[in-house]
Amino acid sequence: MNLQHLVLTLVIALSALYINPVTSQREVFRLFKNCRFGKPDFDPCVKKAFNALRPWFKTGLPELNVAPFDPHKAAHIVQYRGDKDGLAGYKLQLSNVSEYGWAISEVTKYKTDYKHDRIIYSQYFPEKSLDGEYEFESKLLGSPWHTKGIWNLTLYEYSQTTTVTRVGGPGGLLKVRVEIDKIGDMKLHISDLFHGAKFIESIADFFINTLWQPSFPFIKPLINDLVSTAFTDIFNESFRYFPLHEVIRNSY
Repeated sequence: MNLQHLVLTLVIALSALYINPVTSQREVFRLFKNCRFGKPDFDPCVKKAFNALRPWFKTGLPELNVAPFDPHKAAHIVQYRGDKDGLAGYKLQLSNVSEYGWAISEVTKYKTDYKHDRIIYSQYFPEKSLDGEYEFESKLLGSPWHTKGIWNLTLYEYSQTTTVTRVGGPGGLLKVRVEIDKIGDMKLHISDLFHGAKFIESIADFFINTLWQPSFPFIKPLINDLVSTAFTDIFNESFRYFPLHEVIRNSY
């Protein structure tokens, strides 16, 4: 699979309608009809078309096994750091994660990397929210610490850059890397962090949401890794075996 197919696969699959498959594809192809692979205006054309399709991120393309992108859904994400029984290690499991905000987002930059078979795009979200369940295991002052509950996070004036790379030929894995560019503000709540001590929880919420900026450079790499893991699973589920022959032939 060449980069042209990768780009069109991701963009068309993300944006396809599900009101009527025939009408949906016809509308998608119309928006992309002026995007010609290899021409100087290819990247700006794809960026413009991508933004024109934002209202349809909520529907996905069920007949081709493409899940909706607003919200994103991730059933299970696991992150390890060090040895959870050691001094600074932990195991974090997130489940039933939903991410909202794609339909109001805007792609601000878009680039095709032909040599490395990848696309790179930057995206701005006036507001993005996530929620789900968590389970956390570690050691605190030498004592095991195990807690679980629910969490929700809202990000304001948020931007990120996503790199999607095809590893190998047709049917090869898609590798996704997400890097946070900027966060204007955020609100985070984690339930049962202190085993139901609501007063301590409210104090923790206050300090997290008031003082997150000084600690952000230290936790940013952890968040990037966590989000990249989730997006890699999501993209591969929807796009790895996308039937190109059903859409590419009608894109010209």
